[in-house]
Amino acid sequence: MERTLSIIKPDGVSRGLIGEVIRRFEKNGIRIAAMKMIRLTRKQAQGFYAVHRERPFFDSLTQFMSSGPVVVMVLEGENVIEKNRTLMGATDPAKAAAGTIRRDFATEIEKNVVHGSDSPETAAFEIGYFFNRFEIVA
Repeated sequence: MERTLSIIKPDGVSRGLIGEVIRRFEKNGIRIAAMKMIRLTRKQAQGFYAVHRERPFFDSLTQFMSSGPVVVMVLEGENVIEKNRTLMGATDPAKAAAGTIRRDFATEIEKNVVHGSDSPETAAFEIGYFFNRFEIVA
């Protein structure tokens, strides 16, 4: 059983898309093992996205991610990292496949409703950033 982190970003939360995103996960056999709504500080967003520190979008991304509440979740299932990334669609909603979360709901490349881990190593770091072992229901 694999685990990954998913975040419903501030644009998804403010637009009332939490239930729709969760519905898509559950409809596709993904189990939610942990979930909470939080508001990241700018410093917390910078720590989470530290791998992108040298990228030109780092400042705008961390500002956006700290602009409102987010929903962080630990997702669990067989091949859940790949399954979640397929459900999310490409980062750029204009390039995302029809029927994906980003194609259906994102308004631009940065405000693309959801984040998901891209590898088991990234998932381990990201899950640990937001959850301790007592918060994850096996």
